[in-house]
Amino acid sequence: MPSVMENGDEVTGNSNLALIPDQKKYEICRQKDCCERVVINVSGLRFETQVRTLSRFPNTLLGDPRRRIRFFDPLRNEYFFDRNRPCFDSILYFYQSGGRLRRPPNIPLDVFMEELLFYQLGEDVIRKFREDEGFSKEEERLLPECEFMKQVWLLFEHPDSSSAARIIAIISVMVILISIVIFCLETLPEFRDDRDISLPVHPHRANSTHHFKEKNPFEDPFFIVETICICWFSFELSVRFIACPSKAAFFKDIMNMIDFVAIIPYFVALGTELARNKGVGQPAMSLAILRVIRLVRVFRIFKLSRHSKGLQILGQTLKASMRELGLLIFFLFIGVILFSSSVYFAEADHADTKFTSIPEAFWWAVVTMTTVGYGDMSPETVGGKLVGSLCAIAGVLTISLPVPVIVSNFSYFYHRETECSDIGQYDHVGSCPNGPPQTPKTKGKDKSPMISKLRSIVTNSKAEFLDGLGPPDDRQLVPGQPSHLITEV
Repeated sequence: MPSVMENGDEVTGNSNLALIPDQKKYEICRQKDCCERVVINVSGLRFETQVRTLSRFPNTLLGDPRRRIRFFDPLRNEYFFDRNRPCFDSILYFYQSGGRLRRPPNIPLDVFMEELLFYQLGEDVIRKFREDEGFSKEEERLLPECEFMKQVWLLFEHPDSSSAARIIAIISVMVILISIVIFCLETLPEFRDDRDISLPVHPHRANSTHHFKEKNPFEDPFFIVETICICWFSFELSVRFIACPSKAAFFKDIMNMIDFVAIIPYFVALGTELARNKGVGQPAMSLAILRVIRLVRVFRIFKLSRHSKGLQILGQTLKASMRELGLLIFFLFIGVILFSSSVYFAEADHADTKFTSIPEAFWWAVVTMTTVGYGDMSPETVGGKLVGSLCAIAGVLTISLPVPVIVSNFSYFYHRETECSDIGQYDHVGSCPNGPPQTPKTKGKDKSPMISKLRSIVTNSKAEFLDGLGPPDDRQLVPGQPSHLITEV
């Protein structure tokens, strides 16, 4: 391979290269920015990359020369960012890989989200990153067009919108708890109404000859408290239905259906009492249906999930672990079939056996595999005890396999909520106050509460800056002209 000495340097390659004038030798490279390098200093850690790498995403902070020029330090000939250093590895890899974004394992989610917003990677990139992290797709928050209805909707539907909304949420939680306590206390023998056939009657009370004093159910303190609770539930549900921006979306919400089902038993019981007082007699309704309707009242406890982050995390965990729960049930089903059949034939020759059939042994297999062991059914023969031992060991192994995955999902959702709980409590150090805003405004239809909250932190920092650089006004920078940089020391 021929070599040519030019200005004391050795040029290796094609000999025709030495014949090209110096002013034209790199003209093609200069046009394509393929050889120009840029130095980026992130809190003292220097990175070096090519300009064409950053130019792959021209709508970002680093990809747009007019945006990143405000961070340029002409004294050191580098761009300086007082930001998180470990996060920048992933940010730079985003440009190098053509759009692949991965969060470092040791970086909290909220910290990494702030960096994404600072470097202005775009709404689409942040939305895809949130989906990869397991966040559900944020739907647009619909609000009524009427200003009065909008305030009412925020008051009853979004407890975090104002102090008055939080007060109403606290009242709702207290009413729900009172209703559940009343539901439990009215079954005590000291307080229960023996004329209520929807409550089970114990044998020792059924055979008793004691005559109870006839009382008006409408004067019962439990009935009065229950009526007050139902009035609040009905008022809350009615106001939210009237003020909701979309009636179709209101009926599709499972929480609204729970609110509606929770008040039905009261009106059924009220109709039963009114029919009894008028002498019409007991309505043509079976006792089992009455008890099921009364049992529906306990579903009011799910109303707490509207105001409880813990219940929401539990619901997200169960939703994300449906596959593991399905495997757990499938494994238990196989084990119950195998061991109930085995113990039935192992105990078949025993005279006083309780395993009279394979379906009768299902209960024993479930109790043994879950390591509960009530003791109501137990094998007596040597073969039956051997089957029981294998059943207990298999149950422990079967349950222990998918449970760690479920626990891992719960830990992930829990830490994801707690990591973002302190957003807005701290002001990150920003950039030069003389420069333009760091992040562009977002269109209303693409705005999400989570991203908007983080963006307000990044753009509205009140910190002072050392050695900040930026244009003195909002004039556009023209290539080839002085940049009018100012330096604050």
